[in-house]
Amino acid sequence: MTMNPAMQPMETNLMLVPSEGFPRGPPGAPYPSTVVDIPAEPPKDHFIWSIICFSYSNIFCLGLAALIFSVKARDRKMMGDMNGAQHYASTARCLNIVSTVLLAVFFLIVLITVIVVPVEINKHHNHYYG
Repeated sequence: MTMNPAMQPMETNLMLVPSEGFPRGPPGAPYPSTVVDIPAEPPKDHFIWSIICFSYSNIFCLGLAALIFSVKARDRKMMGDMNGAQHYASTARCLNIVSTVLLAVFFLIVLITVIVVPVEINKHHNHYYG
């Protein structure tokens, strides 16, 4: 008893082959998709750091420049210009870093001077008058 090919079960004629990257469905079949727009995290404007640098380490007016760029970054962020805000925030960050490093070097020099100079003076004083 041979079966006529037209009488075969339906599953054999409509066999689905997985498409690339998708577990089920015919090749090239459209799949519904959902696009989720995740807003990027707004750039930090380093405003507090700029205020501290302006107040305590305004060497060569770098603290003032950093504060100005921080305010510009904050304004751009409020206007929705994230690229401009990132540019100004990056500049403010660099100015804050330079100002902080210069302040640290200045304090290191002062600390070494306060410790070394009296010791050397005492050494020379004892050498000549001792």
